[in-house]
Amino acid sequence: MKKLPILLCLLLSVFLAFAQPTEKQIKVQVSADHPDWLYKPGEKVTFSVLVSKNGSPIPQVKVRYEIGPEKQESWKKDTQILANGSLQLDGGTLSGAGFLRCIVIAEVDGKEYRNLATVGFSPNLLQATVANPSDFDAFWDKAKQDLAKIPLDAKMTLMPERCTEKTNVYHVNIQNYRIGARLYGILCVPKKPGKYPALLHVPGAGVRPYAGDIANAEKGIITLQIGIHGIPVNLDPSVYTDLGTGVLNGYPTYNMDDKDRFFYKRVYVGCVRANDFLTSLQQFDGQNLAVTGGSQGGALSIVTAALDNRVKFLGAYYPALSDVTGYLYNRAGGWPHYFDKNGRAVNETKTKLETIAYFDVVNFARRLKVPGFYSWGFNDETCPPTSMYAAYNVISAPKELYLALDTGHWNYPEQVEKMTNWITNNLIK
Repeated sequence: MKKLPILLCLLLSVFLAFAQPTEKQIKVQVSADHPDWLYKPGEKVTFSVLVSKNGSPIPQVKVRYEIGPEKQESWKKDTQILANGSLQLDGGTLSGAGFLRCIVIAEVDGKEYRNLATVGFSPNLLQATVANPSDFDAFWDKAKQDLAKIPLDAKMTLMPERCTEKTNVYHVNIQNYRIGARLYGILCVPKKPGKYPALLHVPGAGVRPYAGDIANAEKGIITLQIGIHGIPVNLDPSVYTDLGTGVLNGYPTYNMDDKDRFFYKRVYVGCVRANDFLTSLQQFDGQNLAVTGGSQGGALSIVTAALDNRVKFLGAYYPALSDVTGYLYNRAGGWPHYFDKNGRAVNETKTKLETIAYFDVVNFARRLKVPGFYSWGFNDETCPPTSMYAAYNVISAPKELYLALDTGHWNYPEQVEKMTNWITNNLIK
């Protein structure tokens, strides 16, 4: 009986990582005068603002707003009292490809309510800024060759409390990039004898436990949800809180001045190692393997599909680590914002710039050869759309982009449904 609350916490943590923000009684709506939020360079934008309570405009409401290129210094800031709760704002324009953002904060009964709208100017013309190293392929070929020399040494522990009538659930422990380094995850396997496709779930940023993807296993797919920090993924949630605020706080920058020791090297090869394990299972059908994730996991989905030709499909929500050098060219760069105004002084060094080029998602996206389904919104303030388009635009493989314009760093249920259907329809034929 004591295990049930922990399981509920695990499920809740996974849901919250991608969940729609909680609805509020007082709403600030910001929209653009083009229904698709797309404009041509030089074309002017008008933003509409409505502050309402119970669906009705709030009279004499005080708002402050700012307009400017996303993640850059705003060029227009002002405060106004809205007599009837609504306002039309001249947003200006951009002279080239990019994104323009309007942020509005309303003050009601001593509390602040915030929302935004972000419009795109020919985003399909955005070009990447990150360098493409001449020895990029050689670097990663060697990394995979080194990985192949390390025994898998897989250990599977059945978790009876999580198993269902149709699915066995295991805590998995496999050897990663060097002897003694481990990779952990939750494996879900259909109980019915047979051969099945496989789906690898790669994680978003942060340190947390995982519950596994039982739902897709019930459909007849082997699923593996992994962590990236080399620690078991079935511990009490308090352990991850302590690690995330302690020794693992700031992990995306660890050893950034050395491409062979940079934290994400072990992560990227670890995703390949997870596939080594999945494809070794006797229940795997030997052919159909996909990878999916959001944010950091969106980045890892692209990286894994580019590095591992066993992957046949990928699904990525708002991929992080994309064109992170954008800030050096006076535009938004990808999470974790190494070169924004807070990190530039520390990270803009020759060795760190050289390192990051081997890990930026753009350079993996260039090398994709398999179909992918992608989804994000223009209001994402964690993974700026400028950075995501920089990666998306270099993909020559078959690709499909589903936009949920007003979403930030979260998904509508419709997005999840479309992504899930696309992946399962490709895996189960």
